[in-house]
Amino acid sequence: MLTATRSRAAAALVTGAAMVAALTIAAAPAQAQGLTVPVVLHEGHVDVIEVEYEDGELELGVHDDTVEPPAHRAHDDVIFVAKSAAKTTVPSDPAFGFLGAAGSPVWILPQIEDEDLLFAGLAAEELETGVFADDTVQLTVQQLISAPSSAEMAIYIEDLFGQPTVLANSRDGLPDVIDLSVGDHTHVNWAFSKAGVYLLKVKASATLAGTSTVVESDSVCLRFVVLP
Repeated sequence: MLTATRSRAAAALVTGAAMVAALTIAAAPAQAQGLTVPVVLHEGHVDVIEVEYEDGELELGVHDDTVEPPAHRAHDDVIFVAKSAAKTTVPSDPAFGFLGAAGSPVWILPQIEDEDLLFAGLAAEELETGVFADDTVQLTVQQLISAPSSAEMAIYIEDLFGQPTVLANSRDGLPDVIDLSVGDHTHVNWAFSKAGVYLLKVKASATLAGTSTVVESDSVCLRFVVLP
């Protein structure tokens, strides 16, 4: 029975990866010939967004700590997976109403590490102090490009008392802006209301210290597969 369960989980993971790979090719036919097999990340530590500033430009990438040595990857080359073990229910506490009705299913990649799930963070550790106004970079969650029918997603944190602060929520509309402090490494909760494929468009921006000049990264697409 255990072997059969593992086989079904593995099959679901492969199916999810294939769905995203096919969707990527369909969305970018001009680049299809250059696509490589995507890296599927489903457990361990990864910075879903790592902000860097080089040669006067903000850049967004993925910092993958699931391999040794850690790897820096482009978002086009990565699929993030929320396994079936991420499935839970919305708490009865009204403070969590942004996730949907109490008791309804929700898949959460948590801000506290769970060895069975992806531990997905946001990183501004590579940025130097004094470069940007208030030593802050703005991460804009621009658009939920694609999701299962009527599905929503949210990014939030919980304090020591378990109370949430919503950072981004498609349910009440996007874009939303998340402030990242230079030098910080933050973990958040990633919540999905249904199983399926989610494509989330994000970018970063900042004002150069002592000026009114705003620098922006290119927009990138985060690809999540949420397994039933």
